[in-house]
Parts: sequence; C-alpha cells; structure tokens
Amino acid sequence: MRGKFITFEGIDGAGKSSHVEATVARVRAASREVVQTREPGGTALSEKIRALFLRDTMTPTTELLLVFAARREHLETVIWPALARGAWVICDRFTDATVAYQAAGRGLSRQTVDALAALVHPNFAPDLTLWFDVSPATAAARLASGRAEKDRFEAEQIAFFSRVRSGYAALAAAEPTRIQRLDGEAAFETVARDVDALISAALAR
Repeated sequence: MRGKFITFEGIDGAGKSSHVEATVARVRAASREVVQTREPGGTALSEKIRALFLRDTMTPTTELLLVFAARREHLETVIWPALARGAWVICDRFTDATVAYQAAGRGLSRQTVDALAALVHPNFAPDLTLWFDVSPATAAARLASGRAEKDRFEAEQIAFFSRVRSGYAALAAAEPTRIQRLDGEAAFETVARDVDALISAALAR
C-alpha cells in the first residue's frame, strides 16, 4: 500500500516547523514508517542547491528553476521510493510554496510554475497540506526575536510576505479538501491539538 505524503506550509515565521517533530512522532506511534524531509533539500545534491537558494542573490526565474531542479532530485531519490514502500513522508514545504513565493511573491507567471510542476511531478500532489496562516506582522516579530542571521527570504519586507500569504490563501480556496488552514496566531497548544486532529483523521482513513 502506498504511503501518504503530508506537507507543511506557511510564510517564514508562521511556526509550522515546530509542529513537524510532533507529527512525525504521532505517525510513528501508529506503527507507520516515517520519512521526515524538507524543501528545498532532502538529498545531498538538493541541500547544496538549498544553500545557494537561501544565500545567493539571483533572479526570480533562476530561483524558480533551482527549486524545481532540487525538487526532482528529492522526489526521485527520497519521496517516491518512500511512498512506494508504504512509508509516510512528512515534508516541510513543497510546490505550494513555489506558487506562493515565486509566483505570488516574486510576480512570476503562475502558468510557468504550473508547467514546471507538470514536467517535474506530473499528476502528483500531497495527500494533505497543513497551512499555518499567520499575519506578516506577527511572523516578522517572531523572526526578529529568533535567529540573529536571516536568510534572504526571512530578510524580505512585510509587503513580500503579504503577497505570499495571499498566494497561500488562493491555493487553499481552490483546494479546500487537500489544504487545511491552521490559525498560526493561536496558542501553540491549540495549534498542536488541531494538527493532531488532522493527522489522526488521516491515519484513520
């Protein structure tokens, strides 16, 4: 039986990453094999691309091409083999992030992003996506109180993150079954409870 592909999404500072570990533990407790990974990244080559992607100045189109190159390597090397053997894959970001960041955020054509997605992973999408929705102002405050050195996305202005958030909202409106919105402004315990409920429902299916 094919495993499930669960992705976590949200603007930088939304707090999604702090819930990944708990989700991995929850699925493991249900006696499922779990692969925890991230994008860009997840393989030796894709992690090298990630370092360039987060650090080096580049054009939006280069950014787009790099992330899809890393994604294809990630899919062929990690994600698809894991799903084929029945493992659950918990991934921090996937193509929804590309639509939100590179199309909505950077202003690239959505049609171009969709065409690359069709080339890199035709007829493949997450089984469930958890979208941690938070205001750009709240996210910025969290980032300011966090790590001292920010990558080039974390250093973006609030206007950029407003566009990215709108991109996520449009995706969620278009796919309300797959993409489940979580209130990232709520208390950590409340969000954790909502995440657990969604994962428990997925385990029961």
